[in-house]
Amino acid sequence: MADLLPPDARSQQRRAFLEGAGFSAATLEALPMDASRRCYFRLPQAGLLLMDSPPLEEPIGPFLSVARHLHWLGLSAPKILVSDPLNGLALIEDFGQATYTRLLAAGHAEQPLYELAVDALAHLHQASNAVAVEVPAYDAPALLAEAALFIDWYAPLLVGAEATALREPYLQLCGQLADEVAQRRETLVLRDFHVDNLMLLEGREGTAACGLLDFQDALIGACAYDLMSLLEDARRDVPEALREHLLSRYLAQRSDVDAEQFGADYQVLAALRHAKVAGIFVRLARRDGKQHYLAHLPRVLGLLDRALQGTALQPLRAFLDRHLSGWQQPLALLEQSRINPLLQGPADERVAGARFV
Repeated sequence: MADLLPPDARSQQRRAFLEGAGFSAATLEALPMDASRRCYFRLPQAGLLLMDSPPLEEPIGPFLSVARHLHWLGLSAPKILVSDPLNGLALIEDFGQATYTRLLAAGHAEQPLYELAVDALAHLHQASNAVAVEVPAYDAPALLAEAALFIDWYAPLLVGAEATALREPYLQLCGQLADEVAQRRETLVLRDFHVDNLMLLEGREGTAACGLLDFQDALIGACAYDLMSLLEDARRDVPEALREHLLSRYLAQRSDVDAEQFGADYQVLAALRHAKVAGIFVRLARRDGKQHYLAHLPRVLGLLDRALQGTALQPLRAFLDRHLSGWQQPLALLEQSRINPLLQGPADERVAGARFV
């Protein structure tokens, strides 16, 4: 399989794929990798990207399926020119370089960008056939497997091996919180809906101007999840006034939604996601040697702290406060250099790539 090929052989496999697609002479420009094993190469003269997704670790089939489904729903995912699912290769539409992240860094007004993203979500969530795609449910086992990342990776920084004994009671509390939201089958949840994975597409009107990326891990679940992911971003601060405006904008388009239930789902999902992401950031640093993610740890723990202020989430907050004293303040660990030895795991643990979902 492609996953087992040496780099030179994989490069030859990519070239053979391009030749079969009629692009044998194409120049390839490697794009920076993210937190996964997928990599991309730009074909600058063709307006295309070559997507290389190791089939054993990150099968390309879900990306192809969800991309076609989003097109069917009238949204902008990259078009698929040709694909080889067995070997994890595809030629896809190149949306260019105008990610929300780059635009915001260059000074683009943030409100219009966020409003466009919110409108795209409302479009998706209002579609009666949004769930007509073969992807798994965002059920309790999936939510709890993600929540476990906090106790498995972040908690040991605070209490060492004692974190193992906390795992079962922690997951019991998370399971009680997630009981209702885990039963929602309201819409397609893209799961990593934030500024790094959104693009502004010139020349397209309405919600089609919002380009969608990184949706291959989509599941069927609660409509609150992706909006929460956008507005409570682990990588950048969203002003509170803008967050409230966007929540109101979304709900104004969803007269069919019970606002109280939506708010409760939003808060529970926020707590679970932020706990998951805190664990992922530590895992990326310790296992994969990607320590730059630790710069975002204070923000994500601050978001978790805020989510746990809700009345329904007080049992989980009390548990963390009792057993993981000071969990909201990772900077103390960083400043004392206590975190660094823990992040230098054995060489055989440092596996390249990890998903941020």
